[in-house]
Amino acid sequence: MNDYITLAEASELIGKSKETLRRWDREGKLSAVREPISNYRVYKKSEVLNLFSDFITENTIETFSNYIKPENEYKVLELFAGAGGLAIGMEKAGLNCVALNEIDKFACATLRQNRPNWKVLEGDIKDFDFSDFRNKVDVVTGGFPCQAFSYAGKKLGLADARGTLFYEFARVVKEVNPPICIGENVRGLLSHDGGKTLKGMISILDEIGYKVVPVEVLKAINYKVPQKRERLILVGIRKDIEIKYEYPKPYHKVYNLKDALKKGELFDTDVPKSEGAKYPKSKREVLELVPPKGYWRDLPLEVQKSFMGGSFYLGGGKTGIARRIGWDEPCLTLTCSPAQKQTERCHPEETRPFTVREYARIQTFPDDWEFAGSIAQQYKQIGNAVPVNLGMEVGYSIVKFLNEHYKVK
Repeated sequence: MNDYITLAEASELIGKSKETLRRWDREGKLSAVREPISNYRVYKKSEVLNLFSDFITENTIETFSNYIKPENEYKVLELFAGAGGLAIGMEKAGLNCVALNEIDKFACATLRQNRPNWKVLEGDIKDFDFSDFRNKVDVVTGGFPCQAFSYAGKKLGLADARGTLFYEFARVVKEVNPPICIGENVRGLLSHDGGKTLKGMISILDEIGYKVVPVEVLKAINYKVPQKRERLILVGIRKDIEIKYEYPKPYHKVYNLKDALKKGELFDTDVPKSEGAKYPKSKREVLELVPPKGYWRDLPLEVQKSFMGGSFYLGGGKTGIARRIGWDEPCLTLTCSPAQKQTERCHPEETRPFTVREYARIQTFPDDWEFAGSIAQQYKQIGNAVPVNLGMEVGYSIVKFLNEHYKVK
């Protein structure tokens, strides 16, 4: 059975839902066999991995681009700015960051070091009044953390969310009154507290005068990012504006790890050398046994049991554990610590985590964007960031909206 993987594992490996895989089985596109004892669907691992070649092609030619030129100078106020992934993306799309708020001192140092002209407001968002920006900013953006609300009555209002960071995001939007606001978050916000958290956010934006566009989860691999990362986008349009907002269209070409680390379409040179974390000896010895595109199931059975401990006997794919990324696939979502247990992202040829600059490349940061603080702090900043290219494509969608808005104004 070592050559076979479960439905859950196949789903995780290729980023398709279990229902899609069941349908493909029925249609004969990817046939499963039945495990003799449990009668569950299992797949030949080699066939599943070959599926990558169906949608990761070297020669895909894009027939369109989301690029659009700004017809005016558009200004962005960014909250929870982190190390600048979204801000650089917005800048690349032609938007001008007039101020960025961030509480983490290392991330603030990164922003100042790379863009001395940016106005960095360091500190807790609660301590800042943004009313000076009222009617002077075209878009407020922010990757607010996902926090549950305490409900009061049937409809959640701004006052009920007090004490949460979404409250602060909404407060700033209300103070600044931009035509459009964009929040981003993890996919998990869709199901957080049974969907009530997201519903509460939508009702708060409605209360302060913003209509929320149907929420979408954007897959970074569809936007020139060589990484299987997903971000939920929450778009609010001021209610006096009739213009429709459209999400950026997904591209057909999917970039892989080779595109991230080697000279090619995404970058003009191979990745620069840099410092990086190391695996402890015990983990290195285990990962030495894992082939490219392999994970813990590719280990000898006794090593599997020893490495996984009690998790060995639990269900689920857990395909991110003891994972060595292949050159011809996108990287799995980067975490804030490259060597932490159970989210290994091992280099394809060398038995080590990705270095700081490799991490930054996978997140599509430019090579000249330097990160402040210790190695651990740098990994944290990169792991928390919105991929730059995803930010740029979202930026184009904002430019398109604002061009239309000011044309009819």
